[in-house]
Amino acid sequence: MEIRHVGVVGLGLLGRGITASLLAHGLEVTVHDREQVMQQEVVPYLEGVMDEIAQHRPDCAAACSAWRTSFTWVAGLESFASCDLVIESVSELLGAKRELLLQMEAIVGAEVPLASNTSALPITEIQRGFAHPERVLGMHWAEPAFATRFLELIGGDQTSPAVLEHMEAFGKRLGKEPCVVNDIPGFIVNRLGYAKYREAMHLLETGVADAATIDRAYRNAAGLWASFCGPFRWIDITGGAALYARAMERVVPDLSNVSTVPVALLRQAELDRKAIAADGDAAVTGFYGETPEQKKEWLELLHRQAWEIEALRSRMDEAMAKAGVTKAE
Repeated sequence: MEIRHVGVVGLGLLGRGITASLLAHGLEVTVHDREQVMQQEVVPYLEGVMDEIAQHRPDCAAACSAWRTSFTWVAGLESFASCDLVIESVSELLGAKRELLLQMEAIVGAEVPLASNTSALPITEIQRGFAHPERVLGMHWAEPAFATRFLELIGGDQTSPAVLEHMEAFGKRLGKEPCVVNDIPGFIVNRLGYAKYREAMHLLETGVADAATIDRAYRNAAGLWASFCGPFRWIDITGGAALYARAMERVVPDLSNVSTVPVALLRQAELDRKAIAADGDAAVTGFYGETPEQKKEWLELLHRQAWEIEALRSRMDEAMAKAGVTKAE
């Protein structure tokens, strides 16, 4: 079944980005959020983002200029009945996601894929108890969803391989490079990420360096190559497995192996909670002690960075093709 009409439930940061990505590729998109205020917020967001996409992706310009004719806000889930695909992007809570998708199963056709935008929740647990669990899958997007090539597709124990294949093709249609992943907590990118965050917290807790110094070191090293290749390719081109085995033999025993949430992270979360309780939407939070306005500026810079990286990756893909070498993973 060709996907022409997609429903998106949940219009937080990622839900909005997913909506923009779909609209930019000429799809009809129906959206819903239980918070009515989102209706007032999502339209201005899309107005700015669609202009941004058109500027960087001329092939999407026509769809971006006509997005209003393809976008529909609805007050209830019943209006999703005609969708060819439904993507939920509600709070990262297993119960909330299951409840929503179970409601959706009773509304859409039996062959319509139901995708959960989750960064870590087990798809096997989400799909349990469905009449048609074979069409339930995970679809992990990354911010900014409309600019990155990232997309993880996760199959639970009962997900049909045909559904995953269908959604992989759909992801490529959106300009993504989908990674089909077995159902494991955190999938690929967040398992790697959580290991990184744990060690960063360990360095902070043990006084090796402050947060800004750790960030700077990481950005100026991993930040150089992470958009170019993955860790296996990096090992191959910077010394090989034997070199890294010798280095890891010395370092690995000293790495953090705690099985609980790092103390530094819990401490900052509690400081943030107190600040929000005292100052509400104006609270200064985070490791850098910034206002919501300052964080918004960083997100805008992230958009600019994403487009710059995408342009660089496109040029590098062309250069690799001309050189006859394998495209960077």
